[in-house]
Amino acid sequence: MSRPFRIFVKDEEKCVECGFCGEFVFCPGMGRPTMYRDPDRCVGCGACCLACPYEAVRPVEDLRPRPTVRLTIEGESYEVPGRITVREALELLGFRLSRFPGEGQLSVPCETGGCFTCSVYVNGQLQPACTTPVEEGMVIEFLSEGQRLLRRVSGFQPHPVGGVGTPWWLKDKGTYIEVACFAHGCNLRCPQCQNYSVTYDSVERPLTPEEAARRLTALRRYYGVDRMAISGGEPTLNRDWLIAFFKALRSFNKDRKARFHLDTNATVLTPDYIDELVLDAGITDIGPDVKGLKLETFMNITGIRDRELARRYNENEWKAVKYIIDHYYPDEVFMGIGIPYNPAFMSLEELREMGERIASMDPDVQVCVLDYFPTFRRRDIERPSYRQMLKARESLLEAGLKTVIAQTVMGHVGP
Repeated sequence: MSRPFRIFVKDEEKCVECGFCGEFVFCPGMGRPTMYRDPDRCVGCGACCLACPYEAVRPVEDLRPRPTVRLTIEGESYEVPGRITVREALELLGFRLSRFPGEGQLSVPCETGGCFTCSVYVNGQLQPACTTPVEEGMVIEFLSEGQRLLRRVSGFQPHPVGGVGTPWWLKDKGTYIEVACFAHGCNLRCPQCQNYSVTYDSVERPLTPEEAARRLTALRRYYGVDRMAISGGEPTLNRDWLIAFFKALRSFNKDRKARFHLDTNATVLTPDYIDELVLDAGITDIGPDVKGLKLETFMNITGIRDRELARRYNENEWKAVKYIIDHYYPDEVFMGIGIPYNPAFMSLEELREMGERIASMDPDVQVCVLDYFPTFRRRDIERPSYRQMLKARESLLEAGLKTVIAQTVMGHVGP
């Protein structure tokens, strides 16, 4: 196992002391959130590098000798270098890891400790392999299906507009229409992530599905609404947790008015996963995003550099939309489709082609075109003007869609 390792250090020329990492990013080597990068304690997880809005954390090769650490994995003894994560130790030992959930011996989609999809038992405790350092004598066991029942979730709040999967006739009524929470961790790397403080937060205490469902239910009762939603980050990454969450939510809200809403990038939604969400977990509303028709556009929007992985994600989100339309919409599930738009990463011609593809599936399905604004790492773009968003909406209407909403700086327009 003699090979160079990576550690992550602060680039003083790029750092603007924004404080984001010190508030939202847990450093496993330091054992706390911190803006200070100690090369001697870095375990190479890279969570701080992925999370830094100014890209002021960079990897460097670490050739220094490391101590040997003895582990027990599934009853077998192994030796690995110290100052690495459980995830890296498993990779070194030849275990099969995958970025796509449900594949390999362990799936590692978010790599920031938010989603717990890669969680394993470490000395009997559920821990994310991607950010947990190896220690001498550590005992690691893989989980069986249905056991990944922790996830970082926050932002429990009422909402006056809702999400992509919220019916248009409820939006902009001037009152709260649903309550929502936000799952941490995402498999995409969108440079203009519209919710990056949630996506990359690895500090919040992880919750069980029941804890999150009880909080959201209490919020529903307090505000007197019927809709309960989860967004992200990307909620679908940890399948065990999400299915258990919606089941718990249903058990706490048995009245017929209760609506269970999932917003998602749809990149990992397979037909069997959709079936489980609808038939077993009982979701009633879903809002999948489609982030481009061309692969290059998808990669530009999502920041996924692995072309094959990006192709798979892009194809999967479109297949998920069609599967829902063909099997569940509109009788069992209400669906609203989101399309992120900004002239900096998508042309009106491609937007219209996306509209034509959706219209060929069902011209009546609700589509919301979203005005993506400058934030996170893409601060050089401008928020689309009100007039630009009206043109974007018109392009979708001309494509044959009948129910189109435009999210604008002045509120929602349409249908």
